[in-house]
Amino acid sequence: METRFRTKLITENDSCSLNFLYKNPIGRFILKGLIQPPLTKLAGAYLNSSLSKGMINRFIKQNKLQMDEYEPMTYRSFNHFFMREIKPEARTVSEDKTLLSAPCDGKVTVYPISANQTFKVKHSEYALSELLDSTSLAKEWQGGCAVIFRLTPDDYHHYYFIDEGTILAHQKIAGVFHTVQPIAIHNEPVFSRNSREVTVIETENFGKIAQIEVGALMVGKIKNLKNSGNCERFEKKGWFEFGGSTVILLFQENQVTIDPEIWLNTENNLETIVKFGQNVGEKMEGRHE
Repeated sequence: METRFRTKLITENDSCSLNFLYKNPIGRFILKGLIQPPLTKLAGAYLNSSLSKGMINRFIKQNKLQMDEYEPMTYRSFNHFFMREIKPEARTVSEDKTLLSAPCDGKVTVYPISANQTFKVKHSEYALSELLDSTSLAKEWQGGCAVIFRLTPDDYHHYYFIDEGTILAHQKIAGVFHTVQPIAIHNEPVFSRNSREVTVIETENFGKIAQIEVGALMVGKIKNLKNSGNCERFEKKGWFEFGGSTVILLFQENQVTIDPEIWLNTENNLETIVKFGQNVGEKMEGRHE
């Protein structure tokens, strides 16, 4: 079968250092200190200062960034570089509004939403009610699907609205971190909930959706530009500062058809690599407006 996407094997840990921080007792003690407010503020201040500019060239080489895709400019700090703007011609977007375009660059997986389904996001396992911090809200998406875009350092870290619509609600959810006994939480020695923002939108073509941005436990920040009013397709929604990030789209039942190749890749433990604007699905035929 001919494939249209590149893929990446889904792994439990991105690096030995993350494995150490999350799984090792000493690592967990270090991580607990790293995410305390005084240290995260200090790290954020450094990344926003001119002192951090020395990190930029090494970061470009390590992550093999294609800098010709980005607007040329002089960066004031590492965070200024991390939030760099891409050239419009570097990403192709479709004019067909019935097509579901990726809201960002990322490595994509898709899962059906059911009462027992959980989602692995940034070393944490969530039920939908935990992800949304609302049992009643989670019920609205039962029978639908969750499309998860995991951004990595080589990705463009801005994200966009997928359709024209009206913002119905917006919520910021604080992150938490604490250790638990190894026998608990599926034998995972760490229980963590990343900071996240949930935007509920009534869209023109895909029904009521939820777009969720998930930040990092340490220095990553979510910067949303609009929390109410109307939104336009491909209007910029916001961006992530350094620290890793994930965008999740929730669709209700019978609203969208996700590309079969993405479903198959997920079933085979593969992430599908996409860029902002790339087609990942379409409005379900025959659905009621």
